Amino acid sequence: MEMQTDHFDRLARDVLAVAPARAHDLARLRTLARRAAPPTVTVVGKYNHGKSRLLNELMGRDLFSVADRRETVTLAEHLQQDVRWLDAPGLDADVAELDDSHAQEATWLQADIRLFVHAAKEGELDATERGLLAALREDQQRTRRQTLFVLTQVDQMADAAQLERVSAAIREQAPQLDLYPVSATRHRAGVEGGKKLLLEKSGIPALQGLLAEAMAQVPQARRHETALLFGELAAQLTQQGERAQQQQQTLQQRQQQQRQDFETGLAEVLEKVAQDLLPVLEVQGIDAALIPDSAADEFKLTAGKRERARIQIAYSRACIAIRGHLVKHGVEGLPAAQQTSVRSLDTVMVAVMGVSVKYRDDLRRRFCEPAGRAQLTDAFLHYYELSEDRQALVQALVEAGQALQAARRAQQSLAQLEAL
Repeated sequence: MEMQTDHFDRLARDVLAVAPARAHDLARLRTLARRAAPPTVTVVGKYNHGKSRLLNELMGRDLFSVADRRETVTLAEHLQQDVRWLDAPGLDADVAELDDSHAQEATWLQADIRLFVHAAKEGELDATERGLLAALREDQQRTRRQTLFVLTQVDQMADAAQLERVSAAIREQAPQLDLYPVSATRHRAGVEGGKKLLLEKSGIPALQGLLAEAMAQVPQARRHETALLFGELAAQLTQQGERAQQQQQTLQQRQQQQRQDFETGLAEVLEKVAQDLLPVLEVQGIDAALIPDSAADEFKLTAGKRERARIQIAYSRACIAIRGHLVKHGVEGLPAAQQTSVRSLDTVMVAVMGVSVKYRDDLRRRFCEPAGRAQLTDAFLHYYELSEDRQALVQALVEAGQALQAARRAQQSLAQLEAL
């Protein structure tokens, strides 16, 4: 059993990684996996309402501590007559904040049947009791775990009329609620005195009969709840897997479309740049830009200087057109690993294009010849893939893939859990 429990926990962790909000359901399934375990009856209610005394009478032995103060602050249990009896801390107990976890454990994780206890002398239900009772009724409809409302300490009522008034007030608070009035004091007196009428009047034998009927239904209720929880979990994991797969596909399509848009736009920009450069590249006769200036021409505006300036202006315009496309797609700054201490140089344009050109052959080779265009395209695509936006998309794709793998792993683990 211990090895199987460890195996259950390992598989459950895969499911929890994807569906952490279903921790309670998995904990309940862990309890339900012990199919041979005896039915568990949990008594819930506020302290000093006779919970422990009721359990003792139902069991026929004083196994649970009884006191007129907050005595039960831990999860007390006893196994008797093939029934596991649990007495949890009272709803209003507050001891080191551990009592509430014990009450949750007993009421929601361990119980097959709940005995909701309310002392008749307290009159109507308070807000805490009403809230818990509503939750228990809702859970019964969903899981078929039964809740029996037990009105205790009815011997402390002045007469039958007062008991009826209290019962009617409670029924008004919780319509269609079946009340089972009991008196542990009368039952104990009947047992010790051998008084059959007093025993019957205590309501304990009738409650024992109801409990026997409820316990007979526990195996079927457990099967129903097990199938229900596995079904809900499977549906959720399937849905999450489908969402993760859809997200992955959407991101992949976006990734492909964005790259295609970048490549197409870059090709159009480079083509336009090449066309715009044609007038600059056409030259009649000797290309003055190739004629070097002498020392005597240092402060003169020569034909060579004018041509080289014309070439540089054309180059700058080409760079402006290309940079506009890069900025549009978030490709401007260099990756952190390539950055220098000079911020103005840490741009993709400087890294790929340099700062200036002097000759027409440089323009022609870079923008008009296929090899040059291909080289530019490859370089800009390289930095496009390294851009922040692109890297964020890649990371989102990785996470979507991981989510899809986790969902599929969780589905497989859930199937193995169901087969245990």
